[in-house]
Amino acid sequence: MTPKGKLIIIGGAVDMGSNISAQENILQPNYIKFFEQGILKRIITESAHHEGSKIEVITTASQIPELVSKEYIAAFNHLNVTHVNILDIRNREDTANKDYLKRIREADVVMFSGGDQLRLSAIFGGTEFLQILKQRYKNENFVIAGTSAGAAAASAHMIYRGSSNEALIKGHVQITAGLGFIDSVFVDTHFVQRGRIGRLLYAVASNPGILGIGLGEDAGLLITEGTMMEAIGSGLIILVDGRHMVSTNIYDVEMGAPVSIENLKVHVMSIFDKYDLSQHKLNIKKVVKIEDGVFIKVGDK
Repeated sequence: MTPKGKLIIIGGAVDMGSNISAQENILQPNYIKFFEQGILKRIITESAHHEGSKIEVITTASQIPELVSKEYIAAFNHLNVTHVNILDIRNREDTANKDYLKRIREADVVMFSGGDQLRLSAIFGGTEFLQILKQRYKNENFVIAGTSAGAAAASAHMIYRGSSNEALIKGHVQITAGLGFIDSVFVDTHFVQRGRIGRLLYAVASNPGILGIGLGEDAGLLITEGTMMEAIGSGLIILVDGRHMVSTNIYDVEMGAPVSIENLKVHVMSIFDKYDLSQHKLNIKKVVKIEDGVFIKVGDK
């Protein structure tokens, strides 16, 4: 069944409560770009009631939810959106809160913040809360968005662990089930900035039928009808396609040994490019201009 909702996954700009301190995150330049290049604004544009939409932000992944909450409210208020609330869910018991369930049934947008994606899968997996989100995404004009951990957890298969410098050592990349809003992709975030190409190569080699998506910071994908992906934001997106992989020794070598892979295909997407998951086809925009710091789309390939 083709989803009627929209999924927006973002590689991270200010990753509050994840890998660097709150003090280092506040008022970083990337956070300003987060509005200027249109990612948050695009969420509003794609929502049912635009600036009048009801937005619920889920801060579960973060270790500093109070600070994250204030930043998101300020960010959306900056864009004239005032119906912004926080779902302060910190454990599985919180997901059964009747008021929270009522609010996600009435929201136009639900957005997952950054932090630790394993918290998201462990807390929301198998809950009524997650089932409501999936049903609304499938059947309604409803937007689910996630940045950093919120993006990584959006897929059915989720990378949750693995250092960049040892990613191509067997056993160093860990994969588990995600929230399941989209199938047949792996999503990794802060991709360019943290050199995570090895993590994605390993994940794809372990299951070549799943497309690897590496989201740079201030980069995102708007996914409509479950298959059409449009690049948004100023950053880059790397796609790793393993369908034509010739060989790998990932299943033969011992744990702790390096892995070899032959013939993975790599694509690079930037703003306005589109990729059709059903056809595995990339459509690159012919001309992109910059006027007053804003990207302008001109023509198609």
